[in-house]
Amino acid sequence: MRIVYFDGHCNLCNRFVDFIIRRDRRQVFKFASLQGVTAKSRLPVQLLNPLSSMVLESEAEIITESSAAIKTIVGLGGVYTCALAFLLLPKFLRDWIYRRIAQHRYWWFGRRETCRVPSPQERARFLP
Repeated sequence: MRIVYFDGHCNLCNRFVDFIIRRDRRQVFKFASLQGVTAKSRLPVQLLNPLSSMVLESEAEIITESSAAIKTIVGLGGVYTCALAFLLLPKFLRDWIYRRIAQHRYWWFGRRETCRVPSPQERARFLP
């Protein structure tokens, strides 16, 4: 099982989750907010404070920042495997860009007052 952990208050993060849900025809991914019970029970504390990175949990591996975003997109298969090309960029550069966007995400994209509530069709894919 692959779990995408995201900031449930972040509009950009929620749009990314929407993007993945619409394209994940094989339903490879489950989703959990970083503010939720699943994240608190499965992730190291340093990934929860501050909420500055999406996290991809895949088998026994925990991936963060740009690598998590890229590998999530690649996990969709098909044409999205082309995103592997971004892994050719040095990690320090990819993560620097990722951190700049993460640092300003509420300012640029807005913030929700409450975490995302999945639709009835999505509910089975979201963990508490």
